[in-house]
Amino acid sequence: MIKIGDTAVSEQKVVETTTMTSEEPKEESTSEKQSTSTKKSKHKAQSRGTVRSKIVKEQEDEEVSLFKENIYIVFVECETPGNIGFLARTMANFGLKNLVLINPPTLTNDAYYQATHGKYIVKNAKIFPTLDEFYQSQRIDFKVASTGMAGGSYNLSRIPLKPEELGKSMNVSNKIAILFGREGNGLTNKEIEESDICVSIPTDPTYPIMNISHAAAIIFYELFKNKHEFGVEGLNESTDLEKDYLLKDMSDLIDSLEIPDHKKRNGLKTFNNIISRAFITSREAHTFKGILRRLKNKIGEK
Repeated sequence: MIKIGDTAVSEQKVVETTTMTSEEPKEESTSEKQSTSTKKSKHKAQSRGTVRSKIVKEQEDEEVSLFKENIYIVFVECETPGNIGFLARTMANFGLKNLVLINPPTLTNDAYYQATHGKYIVKNAKIFPTLDEFYQSQRIDFKVASTGMAGGSYNLSRIPLKPEELGKSMNVSNKIAILFGREGNGLTNKEIEESDICVSIPTDPTYPIMNISHAAAIIFYELFKNKHEFGVEGLNESTDLEKDYLLKDMSDLIDSLEIPDHKKRNGLKTFNNIISRAFITSREAHTFKGILRRLKNKIGEK
């Protein structure tokens, strides 16, 4: 039995020869026909297997490339240069290379020493004074805020995903920024609210805050082990612009309702959370947008 990708085993065709007159045309025996047919089938199976293996290999190579190119690890206002090195070392463990530093301290030798084999990541780090300047410069499509203080159902900005859920859901076809906050205070509420989703690691409530390199290692591992599931042909994740248009249409719809302003804000925030956690595709965003437009037109007719 030949499996896809196997190399077909060469076979010898044994043909019994007989003396034939010139008047009698040579005919293949039944066994010869079956042998030829089997050989052709094996050749076709081998060809299909080779082509399919090549396609799978190309897809895997593209997924690995996207994983390395499109994920940005952002350290916001780090207080200790050594922690930059530790983070870079952890990034190197999982094939990540884009380190972004927001208003960092001076990069002393400690940053390079702690990075060990990740020194090149520290050396090539991009530095920006603010998050907004980074977002605009790199045209980030999706922002993931990490926090040790997850919120409940009433704190809409802090409803978290677990790292495993993030790893399984995230598509790296577009540019994604994963934010890590200050050693002492983490990310601000504003920085979290401006992100698309929040990721948090379940820990014992008596000591929920983890060292940044430890937290990063858990998150990076979950992303890394699922990297071969990222690339799905024809399922490109929606861009930041497409999501903005979708949110604008939903905002217009909500504004047309006679409900209090705070309920409108919470409604839009909830919708944004759902869309962000779902990692909707470009096609899904386009279809959903069309439905919202028709709803707006229908309400406008009344």
